[in-house]
Amino acid sequence: MKKKLGLILFLVLSLVLTACGGAGNSSQSQEPVASASPSAPASEAEAASSEAPAASGGELIMATEAGFAPYEYYSGSDIVGVDVDIAKEIAAEMGKTLKVVDMEFGAIIPTVDAGKADFGAAGMSITEERKEQVDFTIEYATSKQVIVVAKDSAIKGPADLGGKTVGVQLGTTGDLVLADEYPDVTLKQYNKFFDATNDLINKRIDAIVVDSLPAQEIVKTSENLVILDEELLIDKYAFCVKKGNTELLDTINKVMQRLVDEGKIDEYTLSHSA
Repeated sequence: MKKKLGLILFLVLSLVLTACGGAGNSSQSQEPVASASPSAPASEAEAASSEAPAASGGELIMATEAGFAPYEYYSGSDIVGVDVDIAKEIAAEMGKTLKVVDMEFGAIIPTVDAGKADFGAAGMSITEERKEQVDFTIEYATSKQVIVVAKDSAIKGPADLGGKTVGVQLGTTGDLVLADEYPDVTLKQYNKFFDATNDLINKRIDAIVVDSLPAQEIVKTSENLVILDEELLIDKYAFCVKKGNTELLDTINKVMQRLVDEGKIDEYTLSHSA
């Protein structure tokens, strides 16, 4: 009887050890984490891209930063905007379901590069640095980088920015241009323009440089803020895809060109700027 009992205990223990060993082996498979781009701190880029699901066959995954109205912003719990409308047309063309993933702007390119999103769209302009990491679609929108200040500000144009503290969104065109061409400007970088707006209202910074359409949304938050007449520069936007993904790039370009020719992108812009 004792021998039988000992045999039973031995078999039970063997099964437990086998199960534990199997679980340990399966945990070795991990998803890759994107490396940070020069436009964002590594911790932010990796944290945001690691939250994005891997791109899959039935879904078309768009990486964005949903704080850039009218291109992408929250309406309740939904992310909407011009870029989302374009993305829906692309998904329909491909017979897929669109999934929009919100993250820090600086994490978008690393996420696309890592294959964890099919494309990135966030009012993104084409730069030589970004072209080394991803491929860009045709340009679909033209906008201005403008300066937002308080009504009583001494800043009247780009020439007056020297010696001032200027708020920008990390990794955006305004951030890159001011860093390269305005050495006398003290840059304060933000992940969200909402925070920059609060600092401007409370006089912790002297100005904000941002795209003209989001700038119009910013000045709505306070009657004491204005957009200067002289822009910093003219900017153009495109979507980005993983380098070498020519099939997806060609499909997006086809849909984009059709929407441009039909005047649909202008319609999207008007509808989200109302």
